[in-house]
Amino acid sequence: MSRAVQFSRNGGPEVLDVVEVDEPHAGAGTVRVRVRAAGLNAFDFKVRQDASYLPSKKLPSGQGHEFAGVVDEVGDDIEGVAVGNEVLGWVSFAAQADYVVVPPSQLAPKPEALDWARAAGIGLVGNTARRATDAVSPGPGDTVLVSAAAGGVGLLECQLAIRAGATVIGTASEANHEFLRSLGVIPVAYGPGLADRVRAAAPEGITAVLDSAGEETVLLGLELGVDPKRINTIVYYEGVDRYGIQAVGGGKKTSAELAELAELVADGELVLPIAATFPLGEVREAYTQLESRHLLGKIVLLTD
Repeated sequence: MSRAVQFSRNGGPEVLDVVEVDEPHAGAGTVRVRVRAAGLNAFDFKVRQDASYLPSKKLPSGQGHEFAGVVDEVGDDIEGVAVGNEVLGWVSFAAQADYVVVPPSQLAPKPEALDWARAAGIGLVGNTARRATDAVSPGPGDTVLVSAAAGGVGLLECQLAIRAGATVIGTASEANHEFLRSLGVIPVAYGPGLADRVRAAAPEGITAVLDSAGEETVLLGLELGVDPKRINTIVYYEGVDRYGIQAVGGGKKTSAELAELAELVADGELVLPIAATFPLGEVREAYTQLESRHLLGKIVLLTD
């Protein structure tokens, strides 16, 4: 038997259980990975809390979409992957477990310099941040407003936009401002008066918005005169029809892209801090902390 995180009803962290399941095995065209670490994301708890968020989701369900570990079984018809390979990857609603079984196309090599926790935190946020940032095409001369800039997606969006030559204004709790400054981000605090603070930080105006917080950020971008086509949200989907904005998030994942992002994090060219780690058995506590918001970086479960 092996362990897996599951939920059988919608709700808060209290509905999560670590259950014993039959140990999965690699079949033709797949490999088995002994998971060492699995990342947590807001998408996980939004689906778990609200059945209408993803109506197609059937219960009971596993939890988690990104992981890192060691290949320990290889099925037939597999080339380029061997037992003992250290990898990171993605899987739908199944990453928080002792084992995952996936095709090699959902894996990338783990750089030696990358620890397990950071390796496990890249799969979903890296892909989402890359897709969202590309959607607004930042470049020299742009000033980009990034909401929830200290979260996993927001941190990478900030850095990707800066790498493209843009100036970045990031909304975040004041406790995270100094860290954002160290990345080259101009931080502004949440709350009343946000529009005035953004105008003061960007007197020549905002030209693009990357939103991970919701309607308030989108409305602020519109108020500041940003072209709706250069506003992208990963949470406020109603705004697509209402305001003509974009809602490009995760999708079209590739092993090559994941490998590139992993190398950038390993080399320190992208920074992805770990806010906290928890053992698998403390998954409820981990999500309680994640759902409190205002974290700096990622929360990760460790299986050992």
